[in-house]
Amino acid sequence: MRALWLALMLCFGAGVGTAQEVAAVAQGALLRGLDKINGSAQDLELANGQSGVFGSLDVVLGECRYPQDDPAADAYAYLTISEQAGGAVIFSGWMLASSPALNALEHPRYDIWVLRCKI
Repeated sequence: MRALWLALMLCFGAGVGTAQEVAAVAQGALLRGLDKINGSAQDLELANGQSGVFGSLDVVLGECRYPQDDPAADAYAYLTISEQAGGAVIFSGWMLASSPALNALEHPRYDIWVLRCKI
């Protein structure tokens, strides 16, 4: 029984040391917005804490982080996105550059995703 418990602990603990170290915080992020109706795309370059406008959306960048050992790799950005009319928050959370569909903005007209952090 002890051997089974030890084997399970080794299996579950195997990935613990393999996680990437994340840098404190980058200076900002480069985002891309897509208007799905007319097919136009626009890049938004925001500093941490700064807001920008894409279509009828207000986009606020909380912060952008990236793997410390590979700054050109994946970016993680905390975004708050709201409708200009009424100010209802429609997205608040982390978006990952490598997996934009993992935690995506769900809007009938607009898509917004993270391209990279500004280092």
